[in-house]
Amino acid sequence: MTNSVHTNTSAAIALQNLARTNERLGDVQSRISTGLKVQGAKDNAAIWAIAQQQRADVGALSAVKQSLDRATSIADVALSAGESISDLLNQLKEKVVAAKDSSLKTQSRQLLNGDFQALLRAIASAVENANFDGGNILDGSLSTGIRFLANADASSFVTLSAKNLNLGGSIIELALSDSLMTLTGATQALGRLDASITQLNAALGELGSQAKQVEAHNTFVTKLVDTLESGIGNLVDADLAKESARLQALQVQQQLGAQSLSIANQAPQIILSLFRGG
Repeated sequence: MTNSVHTNTSAAIALQNLARTNERLGDVQSRISTGLKVQGAKDNAAIWAIAQQQRADVGALSAVKQSLDRATSIADVALSAGESISDLLNQLKEKVVAAKDSSLKTQSRQLLNGDFQALLRAIASAVENANFDGGNILDGSLSTGIRFLANADASSFVTLSAKNLNLGGSIIELALSDSLMTLTGATQALGRLDASITQLNAALGELGSQAKQVEAHNTFVTKLVDTLESGIGNLVDADLAKESARLQALQVQQQLGAQSLSIANQAPQIILSLFRGG
């Protein structure tokens, strides 16, 4: 090897090796600080693109879950109101059957009719207040129910169908105009009441099935989001145990590289000894 004060090949090689070590050390430190082995497209374009697509799907499914959570809340409120109305109808039957007694005095019939009317008003109040976030599927304001998101593409939906539980409707046939003041009125009210109980039970059964479907789909979406997030982690997360081992090895290499460069930089001084006098 030529001895020269202009060119130090050993130092250049040592410097190149030290630069490579420092670059690799910087990459390891970045992975440790972020916890990611793929932080951007520069690290691995294909993996980064796949991970970004999955992150977009996770974001969309989060919106789906919010929609399904709202559906669950609306269904729960509606079912609670419906069950309360069912209990009120059962109480009404006691009043109506009692009013079928032809031996009742006028005062007793008036008391029964007062209770009857109060229970009807309670039913109307329950229907009116079965509201969550502006959604009421029991008051007849909706003809087709409410649709909620079911997939990330917003191309599929689950529906809670509307049930009109207003007095004098197709389900609750009893109305505030009904009266127990006469035997004939009590007989007519009993017929409407029996029909109302049967129709309400069927309506609540259908609504309960839909609520169960929403709940099951919400559970599925939650599991799907967890799976996607796990998949993203498998693609881009760094193995910190391995990175710790790499860090220690590279730190040793860095120290050795710096020592090697220091030795190489001292080589030109050997030339001075060639020009010293004897």
